[in-house]
Amino acid sequence: MTTHGDDPFARLGPVFAGRRALLLEDDPALADHVAEQLTAAGFEAVDRFEAGEPALATAGRSPYDILILDRLTAGMDGLEMLKRLRAGGGASADAPALMLTALGGERQKVEGLLGGADDYLAKPVGDEELLARIAAQLRRAARRARPASADLVNGPFRLSPGARTLRLELSGSESRLIDLSPLEFAIVAELMAARGQPVTKTMLWDRCWVEWRFLPDNFVNVIDARISALRRRLKEQAPELGEDLHPLIVPARSQSLIFRDLSALSG
Repeated sequence: MTTHGDDPFARLGPVFAGRRALLLEDDPALADHVAEQLTAAGFEAVDRFEAGEPALATAGRSPYDILILDRLTAGMDGLEMLKRLRAGGGASADAPALMLTALGGERQKVEGLLGGADDYLAKPVGDEELLARIAAQLRRAARRARPASADLVNGPFRLSPGARTLRLELSGSESRLIDLSPLEFAIVAELMAARGQPVTKTMLWDRCWVEWRFLPDNFVNVIDARISALRRRLKEQAPELGEDLHPLIVPARSQSLIFRDLSALSG
């Protein structure tokens, strides 16, 4: 069970164990740093490339679990490399792709996502953000084989994405719906889908505040205020869990959050 003293990032080791990454980055210092972070976090291998042509050739014949691509490289850039890989097939044609680039404008982000990227990060980016987003892409890849509407269960909570409901199932046949706003439901769904792995506040903003087209300077304050209200709301509607388990949403390092693992309460 998660406690405030735990570091969920330390638990990413099993998620990353045995994984292979392709890194297209022509800045040697940044490539070194990213490769070191991934290896330290548990990746088996990080194959580095400075240009898109050899990266494309290798990705076509070798399976990778994640592609991390810069858009500004000599010759073929990361976006063109990804478009050709997706169109041409090959061993890594369906691998999740994360663009990591200095081109961070809204139009450029849209270009990257429409070009086949699964996520888009503007440099500079912290290690916490990078590892959390890579873990999220690996989770999503693993979920592709499961129905999108499958319920998420965490201890006594059952979240139904299709019905957009969160239900508290207590001992015996007693259960009740937790009353949440659409934004609150989106936040809980994102955190529960992570299954105890960290979700950064930037990720939450991207996926839950979807009506916003940019990242405001005060977005952390906006999220913190909403999370505080959501914690109170969950405590009011699930008092049976006791003081030891509240708040249900707890911090992980400086800019990430998790929904407590309540699996020990099952059965």
